[in-house]
Amino acid sequence: MERVIENFLEYVKIDTESAEGSESIPSTQKQHDLAQVLVKQLEGMGAEEITYDAEHCYVYASIPASAGCESAPVLGFIAHMDTSPAVTGAGVKPRMIEDYDGGDIVLNEEKQVVMKVSDFPELASYEGKRLIVTDGNTLLGADDKAGVAEIMAMAEYLLQHREVAHGKIRVGFTPDEEVGAGADHFDVELFGADYAYTVDGGRLGEMEYENFNAAGAKVTVHGRSVHPGEAKGKMRNAILMAQEFQSQIPELENPMYTSGYEGFYHLDSIKGTVEEAVAEYIIRDHDRGKFEEKKENFLRIGKLLNIKYGMEAFEIEMKDSYYNMKEIIEKNMHLVDNAKAAMEELGIEPIVVPIRGGTDGARLSYMGLPCPNLCTGGQNFHGRFEYACADEMEIIVKLLVKLAEKYGNFFQEMQP
Repeated sequence: MERVIENFLEYVKIDTESAEGSESIPSTQKQHDLAQVLVKQLEGMGAEEITYDAEHCYVYASIPASAGCESAPVLGFIAHMDTSPAVTGAGVKPRMIEDYDGGDIVLNEEKQVVMKVSDFPELASYEGKRLIVTDGNTLLGADDKAGVAEIMAMAEYLLQHREVAHGKIRVGFTPDEEVGAGADHFDVELFGADYAYTVDGGRLGEMEYENFNAAGAKVTVHGRSVHPGEAKGKMRNAILMAQEFQSQIPELENPMYTSGYEGFYHLDSIKGTVEEAVAEYIIRDHDRGKFEEKKENFLRIGKLLNIKYGMEAFEIEMKDSYYNMKEIIEKNMHLVDNAKAAMEELGIEPIVVPIRGGTDGARLSYMGLPCPNLCTGGQNFHGRFEYACADEMEIIVKLLVKLAEKYGNFFQEMQP
């Protein structure tokens, strides 16, 4: 299990940043660099049924069931290889703080990049532990290379300790999760698991089986460009019209004012000219009914403004991205119950929270593979202040092993 940190420090140095709007599969070819490393390591540790989907950049492998557990459910563990395009993942230089003193952390003295406890109060709870931080120039990549490293360490441990009773274990590594395409080409049938967990969460103990219902919307605003000197009564400035559209969205239903189960509309980008402007939105809510209401309200704003301007000035394209996996997981609550029990047996306090986002598991759950999300030990994802707790990562490897054991006996418990 000690290999988890060694592997993690190797993985984060491999640039696997995905790209929004890319038409290639995967969105960046450099994601193959990590995939190929994982394939070699899986071969070296003796994993079986290793499949490298070189066209789409997915890696699958098996740990065979131990003697007597061949009839147990097949359990999967999944993590994504890409890192967020929000902050560069090139040239990551991780640094280990061996005995964190609980104070502010200077990430980059030259640039005065400091991770302050006043900004990130949860830092204080890590006093005395080992933290892995950035040099202040890049993200770290704990999202989700911590999950990748933990799954790989679990696989190696189970292959080296055949005395541990477990059913067949499948591991899977995906590309492009950060740009919403991680499950696009995931082969659920080939993977062959009955149940699975993504390992893509945060602090130790966190477990999630509720996520947002999600949609994306593109608002194209058609204006009318006229020479500014002769514009009175003629010009229609598409940029200002897009601003007017945004002003009709409930002000408090914005990410910066919401938390917990509160949904939102988020203006993600806007660009344009007087003649045409394009605004990109995401719409989120845990409650399916409220989600549908938000989408209807969004479309209603466009219709009302079109009436005002007497033309089809506002053109809206909307597409659902994923749905709340709660509807699927509630039919398979043993996934939550077993994870809680495994945590408690290891002295971990379970923290069940809703995901204010999505995971590959959300889509996979609707593709026939129930798949809640487990913690990784990382924090502050998608930025220069991202860090991971090495001590927690080692405990999470034990958690994955414990879950493998639980499902090794699960089939017996299900017998009448």
